[in-house]
Amino acid sequence: MNHVIRSIRSDEWAEVKALRLTSLQDPVAHLAFLETYEEAAARPDAFWRERAAGAAEGRAERRQFVAVGQGGVWDGSVAVLVEEAGERDVFGSVIERRQGHLVAVYVRPEHRGSGAGVTGALFDAALEWAWESGLERVRLFVHEKNGRAEAFYRKAGFLPSGLIVPTPGRPGDQDLEFVIAPPAESRSQNPS
Repeated sequence: MNHVIRSIRSDEWAEVKALRLTSLQDPVAHLAFLETYEEAAARPDAFWRERAAGAAEGRAERRQFVAVGQGGVWDGSVAVLVEEAGERDVFGSVIERRQGHLVAVYVRPEHRGSGAGVTGALFDAALEWAWESGLERVRLFVHEKNGRAEAFYRKAGFLPSGLIVPTPGRPGDQDLEFVIAPPAESRSQNPS
């Protein structure tokens, strides 16, 4: 693989914005993301500065990872949000354990399924950070009609939890929760 996988830096807000806008123009963006291109493009630069600073290296409550390719081009990204036990999630449910929530998963089409492993490398970095942070599990949600993403999540070791929730802002649509537990050695190093 010819990519460097790393955490974003707080001053990289313009790159965060550019990749997000690119991701929202993807043909399956309507299944993968809860905001539209128009909504994101209308946000002021201050929003993007705050977003990058809040997910940059050194932050404990969230982390965004990028795959930096040739010429410094950002070819993919994933973010991990830390959800604390007792808080409410985006669906209004009380979170039962300290866990990670993977969001904003995106890899440019030319790097998907190419065997280069960009998506897998991003997930590896996100999960490594989650386990080092002592999270008890990591979850993500996938739209019921996003079979390609679901197949990758299964390949990465995520399993359906059985939880099905309405897709926020999309009456009639549903998202499926997938979860992964830390490897046994991580659990023994980070007792809960």
